[in-house]
Amino acid sequence: SERPGLQIPLFFVFLVIYGMTVTGNLSIITLTSVDSKLQTPMYFFLQHLAIINLGNSTVIAPKMLVNFLVKKHTTSFYECATQLGGFLVFIVAEIFILAVMAYDRYVAICSPLLYMVVVSRQACFLLVSLTYLYSFFTAVVVSCCVFSVSYCSSNVINHFYCDTVPLLALSCSDTSFPETVVFISASTNLMFSITVVVTSYFNIVLSILRIRSSEGRKRAFSTCASHVTAVSVFYGTLLFMYLQPRNNHSLDTDKMASVFYTLVIPMLNPLIYSLRNKDVKAALRKFLTN
Repeated sequence: SERPGLQIPLFFVFLVIYGMTVTGNLSIITLTSVDSKLQTPMYFFLQHLAIINLGNSTVIAPKMLVNFLVKKHTTSFYECATQLGGFLVFIVAEIFILAVMAYDRYVAICSPLLYMVVVSRQACFLLVSLTYLYSFFTAVVVSCCVFSVSYCSSNVINHFYCDTVPLLALSCSDTSFPETVVFISASTNLMFSITVVVTSYFNIVLSILRIRSSEGRKRAFSTCASHVTAVSVFYGTLLFMYLQPRNNHSLDTDKMASVFYTLVIPMLNPLIYSLRNKDVKAALRKFLTN
């Protein structure tokens, strides 16, 4: 905030958000590791979503909290590059792990007899490994493009962390190539992931509508409700943020959207997946009473 009086209140607000994010996601990671009833593909992917959410929030929040307390907000060139790279690894990984989770629900509901064959332990490890490898590759390519241009004019980043758009806005050289790389990467990743999610849920809805009993339909819908909520909030924010031409970008609006998907969504996901999930709630009760 540009208002000094808001710095301390905002520090405590985001400290609470980050504290809840760490607590919630570590709880999901712990429960899905130790509880025998949560050793299924769905909870394996949920565990990795929690790891990604925790990582994404940790890349951003600590530096942000420090900046609320100090008068001079500085970051080194290499610290900025590291933060951008870490942010890109986790944000791209989240885009694809949500698509993987949608595919998992599709197989579970549309082909239940083949579920443990199609989504085998080996397939789960392969899907998660490919997600991390691709997100790391994307982060390296995009970060190299962003930091390949010249930065010789302003050194004031109009953001609360190092992101592609506010960094490229500082360059005094031609940024058309890195901007194109960022746009193609963001749009391709989002469109591929959204296509997987929409196709999966379209087939899920068709399959559920064929179920004759209302109880069966309700149970099938309930297994997808948490994921649909998480996907809608996350993709909606990202589409708003990244698929705009640069001349339509309002950095102040982008900052609000960035707060949402780097700090608020990682806090909300454990709540979304645990409050609506009987297995997770039962595992938590069992863990606390032992």
